[in-house]
Amino acid sequence: MANFKTFLKAGHPPTLFASFLYFDFCFAIWVLNGAMAPFISESFHLTPAQKGFMISVPIMSGAIMRFPLGVLSQYIGRKNAALVEMGTIIIAMIYGYYAVTSYNDVLAMGVLLGIAGASFGVALSLGSGWFPPQYKGLAMGIAGAGNSGTVLAVLLAPPLATKYGWSTVYGFAALTMLLPFLVMLIFAKEPPDRGDEHSLKDMLSCLVQKDGWVFNAIYIITFGGFIGLANFLPTFFHDQFGVTKIAAGQLTMLAAVMGSGIRIVGGYVSDRWGGINSLTLVFVLVIVLMFITSSLPSLTVTTILFMLAFGALGLGNGSLFQLVPLRWPKTTAVAGSMIGEIGALGGAFVPLSMGLSKQYTSTFAYGFITFAVLACIAFIILKVSERRWTRTWVGKGGRALTETHVYTETGGNH
Repeated sequence: MANFKTFLKAGHPPTLFASFLYFDFCFAIWVLNGAMAPFISESFHLTPAQKGFMISVPIMSGAIMRFPLGVLSQYIGRKNAALVEMGTIIIAMIYGYYAVTSYNDVLAMGVLLGIAGASFGVALSLGSGWFPPQYKGLAMGIAGAGNSGTVLAVLLAPPLATKYGWSTVYGFAALTMLLPFLVMLIFAKEPPDRGDEHSLKDMLSCLVQKDGWVFNAIYIITFGGFIGLANFLPTFFHDQFGVTKIAAGQLTMLAAVMGSGIRIVGGYVSDRWGGINSLTLVFVLVIVLMFITSSLPSLTVTTILFMLAFGALGLGNGSLFQLVPLRWPKTTAVAGSMIGEIGALGGAFVPLSMGLSKQYTSTFAYGFITFAVLACIAFIILKVSERRWTRTWVGKGGRALTETHVYTETGGNH
């Protein structure tokens, strides 16, 4: 408790809480179509491939929008960027409530839901911006725990859709966004680490640096796996085991809770044990669990496996974003948005591969196997990069360097 009080005193807790709430509600809206997929599929009699594509659209849209929002935040500030985004989301949800009546409308709405998915890099950078390097992992873990919005979506959207109709859920979503908007407006303060002296070229440099693409490969598995599976699980549980739409959401919630809560642990553990060490454990667990899940065991066993897998993915997300501000200390928002963008695009692959696997092989197994193989590739990339990282910008195992070492984003240690 004493250590946590020290952590809070080191930064600005109201901004951290506002960032968490902002990301939490945005995340809930981002995954709405996934949470309501069994209802939407029933309304329009969709094929497995159509279901997968519908679920993937918000993920792809959110990924594409992340980097521009991160760049915008460097110019107008992260707090202002968050307020602009939330205001736009409210308008988009009102549109969804009144205008979505066909499958094509659902796809268009998926693009608008992606606006909410763009919040990632800004939320984490805003929440952690007040904290020193030794607490960045925990601060980012707390802000990033806003992916618990998945829990809100899969738990509340199905019952609301059952009682009022699934399109009405968009209207409820518009109302809920008022809470994080007001909290952000009143309590959050722009952190002092904005880095206004950096040109656009400097901020975009992470796109052409090797480390950025290594982080992308890792995040495709940790976050891409989380968002992709979280969106597809309601459909998977409903189609594979024949459970009710509400029960499918509740089962998904069990897995999502694990991934969201352990993200904070991932940041905390990585500050002390090192992000690279944590990620090594994560990849071993994810690879093993996905291969076991591909055998499609009973509902109970499958649910437990998903809970473990989501816990590992959540740990991985916290671990990776302990490393981001160490590698890009002055342009964390842009780097985080870029990494989040590619990672989320990887998440769009999950429902697509699951839908195609089911449609053309009559089983979801090959979707899980494909994801496990991709995890193996990313794990190899991590281990190859580890030696160079620990010689340049991070300590052994992925711990923060001491204050006697200063790392420049385009150079090295001084």
